[in-house]
Amino acid sequence: MPTELEDVEAFVKLSERAESCRIKRLGEVVKLKLRTSGRLYTLKVDKGKAEELIKNLKCETIEV
Repeated sequence: MPTELEDVEAFVKLSERAESCRIKRLGEVVKLKLRTSGRLYTLKVDKGKAEELIKNLKCETIEV
């Protein structure tokens, strides 16, 4: 089961050890999925915050 995070700073910190980040745009909400070796982490943010957050991620990003 994926783990849903609500803390943006924790999500960015986890991206340092993640293999990839998948970005799924759902209207006004953007869903980000971090794949690490042991777990999948998800985060839902609004469209405005998403672009700034994606620039701060330290792993490969894939648009879905």
